[in-house]
Amino acid sequence: MISVNDLKTGLTLELDNGLWSVIEFLHVKPGKGAAFVKTKLKKIETGQVVERTFRAGEKVAKAQLDKKEMQYLYKEGNDYVMMDTESFEQLNITEEQIGDGIKYLKENMNVSVMSHDGRIIGVDLPFQVELEVTDTPPSEKGNTAQGGTKRATLETGAVVNVPFFISNGDKIRVDTRTNEYLDRC
Repeated sequence: MISVNDLKTGLTLELDNGLWSVIEFLHVKPGKGAAFVKTKLKKIETGQVVERTFRAGEKVAKAQLDKKEMQYLYKEGNDYVMMDTESFEQLNITEEQIGDGIKYLKENMNVSVMSHDGRIIGVDLPFQVELEVTDTPPSEKGNTAQGGTKRATLETGAVVNVPFFISNGDKIRVDTRTNEYLDRC
């Protein structure tokens, strides 16, 4: 059990017979009355997002997750084949289990596979990945004065906004949590 005052983004809780991930939280101390914590929670099994308010100091159950370092090998049909980096056992994981991070998954990438009670509930990717730009419109002279952006498709199929000076074939670094361009490699 942990106090809701100790909540962090990404923390997994056991509430109402399900697993919920904290997306956002805000500690509020009104001028009159007791403090409270407003949260936005996402149900891991269904993706349902709800807002919930807790009294400050209220206790909630933290989910016990097992994390295992694995390497993504290849895609087989609708499944993604992962290999345990210690025992070399292979495991098939579905797109639903991987979640939104699937657009950054690259062969031979190391990821953390999270499980709860022997059931896979998600995959944690590195916070930053280096990917090659495969398709982006050419830069136009004079477009760089205001620091604008254009859309670029990356080698994994992900689409991000990049500065005008980025061109096809460039390697860029992307934040997997926010889907934002960081810098050119």
